[in-house]
Amino acid sequence: MPKKKLPDELPALPTEFARQNPEVWEAYRKLGKAASEAGPLDDKTRRLVKLAFAIAMRSEGGVHSHVRRALRDGVAKEELLHVATLAIPTLGFPNALAGRSWIEDLLGDGD
Repeated sequence: MPKKKLPDELPALPTEFARQNPEVWEAYRKLGKAASEAGPLDDKTRRLVKLAFAIAMRSEGGVHSHVRRALRDGVAKEELLHVATLAIPTLGFPNALAGRSWIEDLLGDGD
C-alpha cells in the first residue's frame, strides 16, 4: 500500500504516530472521511460543529486544528468566535472563554 502524505498542519505527536502506525492512521483518516460524508451538513457547518466539539472537550489542540482548517476553508473569524459565544449557556463561561482564547491564538490580531 503506498504511503499517504501527511498534512502539514499536524503537530509532531500525531505526525510521528502516523509514521509509526500507518495502517491505524489510514483507518482513522477513512473513518473521519466516512463520518463527514454520512449526512447532509455542508463543509462549513461540519467545520463549525467540529470546532464546537473541540471546545466542549476542552481540547486546545483540537480547537487549534479545527480553526486552522476553517480559516483555510474560508470560514470567517466572526463565525469562529460565535461558536465560542454559543458555548456559554451549555458549557459555562470559563469553558467558553477558554475556547475563545484558543480560537484567538490563531487569529493573530486579538479579535
